[in-house]
Amino acid sequence: MTVTGFLAYSAALGVAAAIPGPGVTALVARALGSGFRSALAMSFGLMLGDITYLTAVVLGLAFVAQSFGMVFLAIKWAGVAYLAFLAWRFWTGGISPETIEARKGKGGFVANVVAGLTLTLGNPKTMIFYLAITPTIVDLKTITLADYGILVAITVAVLFVVLVPYLALAAKARWFLKSPRALKALNRTAAGFMVGAAAAIAARQ
Repeated sequence: MTVTGFLAYSAALGVAAAIPGPGVTALVARALGSGFRSALAMSFGLMLGDITYLTAVVLGLAFVAQSFGMVFLAIKWAGVAYLAFLAWRFWTGGISPETIEARKGKGGFVANVVAGLTLTLGNPKTMIFYLAITPTIVDLKTITLADYGILVAITVAVLFVVLVPYLALAAKARWFLKSPRALKALNRTAAGFMVGAAAAIAARQ
């Protein structure tokens, strides 16, 4: 892979991770309910889930990406529809005091990591990024073991940079973000980002 390819992957992953979805929602709610440490452990699980998908794409989906273009086109449009659905969900509800209460940490470090991992593995937003978007950015036909190692390092670094500020701000502003007015503003902002992301993916050739 070229430096340009790595930069393109970094930028795409950064944008995808920054758009609030189930993972960010869970992290913010966990930080509001249980504080920074619990949410940080959950973020490690989210990162592990992303690496799992990245590995699957690199090892097993190169042939599929080349041979079944219509499948990936269908996944792309399913992703657009899903992001639009998430936007509607956030606009009409999103993070609520009940969500915060439900996301309070139960168990220790390992339990929180597992919670983040399972959340990511079942997250359609993450699936769409790695199955539909990554093959258009990363040349899966020429990727080497060294390239894969760099992609893993980039994935961890980008997710850490994007996710930790979310949970740090949420933990610091727990008293503020628990107010209905602040939660409504957060939900409406998230909905706007999701609509923009859906439009960007739909416009991508």
